Amino acid sequence: MTRVLITGANGFVGTILSEKLSMDGVLVRAACRCKSNFNNNEVELVEVGDVNAQTDWQKALQDIDIVIHLAARVHVMHEAASDPFAEFKKINTAGTLNLANQAVKAGVSRLIFVSTIKVHGEQTNKIYSASDDVNPSDFYALSKWQAEQGLQEIRDNNGLEIVIIRPPLVYGPKVKGNFLRLIKLVNKGFPIPLANVKNKRSMVGIDNLCDLTKTVLLHEKADGEVFLVSDGQDLSTPELVQYLAGCLKKPARLFSIPVSWLYFVAGLLRKKPELERLCGSLQVDIEKNREMLGWQPPYTVEEGIRKTVTDYLERNKR
Repeated sequence: MTRVLITGANGFVGTILSEKLSMDGVLVRAACRCKSNFNNNEVELVEVGDVNAQTDWQKALQDIDIVIHLAARVHVMHEAASDPFAEFKKINTAGTLNLANQAVKAGVSRLIFVSTIKVHGEQTNKIYSASDDVNPSDFYALSKWQAEQGLQEIRDNNGLEIVIIRPPLVYGPKVKGNFLRLIKLVNKGFPIPLANVKNKRSMVGIDNLCDLTKTVLLHEKADGEVFLVSDGQDLSTPELVQYLAGCLKKPARLFSIPVSWLYFVAGLLRKKPELERLCGSLQVDIEKNREMLGWQPPYTVEEGIRKTVTDYLERNKR
């Protein structure tokens, strides 16, 4: 029976992936920073502390066949570090490569690294494929890209099988960020000035991301490959608002103002990056997954959004 170590197992993706794999009969060991933050009693738990170049993974890796590496330093809303890039590299690059090197010594056969679509860039007028050039858009993306490069070098030199997944926005129960803010705005009936936005964005529901991860767990063609992932249906921001409104059974109070005005106000408020994620386009091509893995998203966008909204309503009952 396959034994899998999941790092960052108490995070947004890790929690659900741990549950799904254990339900499928996979022996899951969950690695997290602190045991008190972990609630799943169905899997084995190991506390590893901070993830960096000094983390001792020996106990966590004992008798493990495959590692799924989710633990990462993600975007910080109010950055306090004097050298943010150094902090991202400490965890996302050095921490990842330290884990991979120890995995080699422990006899692990494969490491699945969940990276980010941001290694290709923040937005584009073209549709990204896994073979496209990279253009990391920020310190987070650059630290992930450097980790990817280091992992491929470890694969070449030591034979550890490496699979890389680059997801775009991941949503699902307990989602945070812009997705949660949109849910709250629609639910409270606030007018949303995005009717003129003509973008297209790929997203991936957490169930679809977990399903692809399960697919590459043992797939013989996945070694050494990079896979992009999405729900297979791209939405404009107004379409997303309309989906949310339908699930919430609330009106979609979209109204039109020139997009240039939105950017002007966002510039004054120093919120341009946040607006870009609402108004810009970012699409991915998942044809490689279909051709190489025989994989396509098992869940629709509508199913994913409905599940996310239902969870939000359940957790916010009064």
